[in-house]
Amino acid sequence: MGVHDPGNSAVDIGVNHRCLGEVDTAALRGRILEQPAEAWIEQAIRQQTYEVHRDTQSIVMLFCDEGWPEDGELYRESGYERLADVALPIIDHIIDSSYETGGIVLRAMAAKLVAGGRIPPHRDSLSSFHIGHRIHVPITTNPGVRFTVAGKPYPFDVGYAYEINNQQKHSVMNLGDEDRITFIFDYVPPDRVPGGAQ
Repeated sequence: MGVHDPGNSAVDIGVNHRCLGEVDTAALRGRILEQPAEAWIEQAIRQQTYEVHRDTQSIVMLFCDEGWPEDGELYRESGYERLADVALPIIDHIIDSSYETGGIVLRAMAAKLVAGGRIPPHRDSLSSFHIGHRIHVPITTNPGVRFTVAGKPYPFDVGYAYEINNQQKHSVMNLGDEDRITFIFDYVPPDRVPGGAQ
């Protein structure tokens, strides 16, 4: 598992990508796929703030300010009402089975990479990304999707959850004819939460 020494600057999971096991995504998948087009553009902060996400759309449940925890807060966004009842059980299951419980979920969202879209190679650089685990739960995919971490392609199959090492450069391309959708959340275990922030 990752390094959880608060004295270290970042969680290092020791690998680029790891499978966290099978997850029943049927209810979450159904809910996400039934969302109207306007739900995907209600919260465009990721696309407006980060150039690498220009080809994406999001239904955001939880988000934190860039300066969290010293200079910011955690927010429930409009996607919380849309997805929480089917997403929270999956989040809880993954945390219970793979991590120390009692920490904080900083971000949670359904993220769509549109057909033909790309997320160029990048590292997640904000300090809040360095203290947590970035978990991906694929909702839809297609043979044209290629997700790389540290220059190597890795599988992201529907029905499983994965953690990526976001301290490494990672990128995604969707050369298929269908959008690719993933549910993503960032979990900070209790011994990494700065000053016990809640």
